Amino acid sequence: MICALGAALCYGTASVLQAIAARAAARPDSGAGVDPALLLRAVRQWRYVAGLTLDGLGFVLQIVALRSLPIYAVGAALAASLAVTAVVAARLLAVRLSSTEWAAVAVVCAGLGMLGLASGAEGDLSGPPWLPWATIAAALGVLVLGAVGGRLPARGRALALGLGAGFGFGVVEVAVRLVDDVSPGALVRNPAVYGLLLGGAAAFLLLTSALQKGSVTTATAGMVLGETVGPALVGVVWLGDGTRAGLGWLAVTGFAVAVAGSLALARFGEAPEAEAESEPQAEAESEPQADRP
Repeated sequence: MICALGAALCYGTASVLQAIAARAAARPDSGAGVDPALLLRAVRQWRYVAGLTLDGLGFVLQIVALRSLPIYAVGAALAASLAVTAVVAARLLAVRLSSTEWAAVAVVCAGLGMLGLASGAEGDLSGPPWLPWATIAAALGVLVLGAVGGRLPARGRALALGLGAGFGFGVVEVAVRLVDDVSPGALVRNPAVYGLLLGGAAAFLLLTSALQKGSVTTATAGMVLGETVGPALVGVVWLGDGTRAGLGWLAVTGFAVAVAGSLALARFGEAPEAEAESEPQAEAESEPQADRP
């Protein structure tokens, strides 16, 4: 669980650092469209590089956690990165968290505490022979969902793309558990490896599109649901994930509480603009208008 929480801490902090760097790299005359040179300017910011480093470290910790914990525990912990982003954003970006959002942070922590107490060891089943191939099929399904969801109206599009991104990240979680032999020859022959690569790429593609073309809150809520519920069921049904004796009810409660708290913090799926920065600008723009007849 320490590795899973470490991954959440890395991912959540990286989001804020990258948001600060991207904002600093943006040009006032770049307009509303996509600035192709933004990434090149952003990588010159030490905060952006630090964020990428934290993302890499988080991914390594996520893999370690998935090799030692049930998928449901790791998925809930990764969803809790939204709580980390909220707290770090409140500190570094001067974002104001409402009392409800602070309560949601506490709820996430309580849910993770329940999971930590109830989670058993990683399941020792390899799953049915078709499961590695199913990861490829699921990853292809994510791409189809993205193609269909991209044609929906704005709110439905954000939800569909976010949910598809969550399914893609879920494919990665399941595929990691299906890769036992990491020798080059075994990796080439294992269908789960291709499911992992395709699922991860599809997830990033859909999530980027969702955040660009729709509500961050709606897209992130869909992603949280997609990357937690489905993989958790796969782990329990086919991979032998379980709980400590007599604590199944506590694991289910903790999972539900942690995911619910994360959904309440969904607006932090993309680190928000600092309110302290936007208010002075709004006041400055309104003052000249008051002098006009």
